[in-house]
Amino acid sequence: MAYDNGSKMLIFIDDADDAAMYPVQSLLAVTVAGDGQVLMKFKSSIGGRTGAEHDSVALTCTADKELVVFKAIADAINKPGIAGNDGHVVVCDDVNSVFLHANILSCLITLDT
Repeated sequence: MAYDNGSKMLIFIDDADDAAMYPVQSLLAVTVAGDGQVLMKFKSSIGGRTGAEHDSVALTCTADKELVVFKAIADAINKPGIAGNDGHVVVCDDVNSVFLHANILSCLITLDT
């Protein structure tokens, strides 16, 4: 039986009062936005009307380690029981210095407006 990752949530915290949590099924794409920059795009959390709107989380990572970060995110999404909890994955928590992978250094959340 395959593990259903559709209910897993991805957590990002970039400041004391700035955080986001997205269901895995809202993830649209993960791309390299530049050297040491991984961009994760999610369906809009405020429900854009045209379907083109999206939220994004920019992960700053170690230069030239973008593929390693891609794989770590994919592995975490697909692995049941990560950190003893099937329901969530902390990808980046700048406030408490908790990162899914050692090559993730920080994040910046941008919501659809």
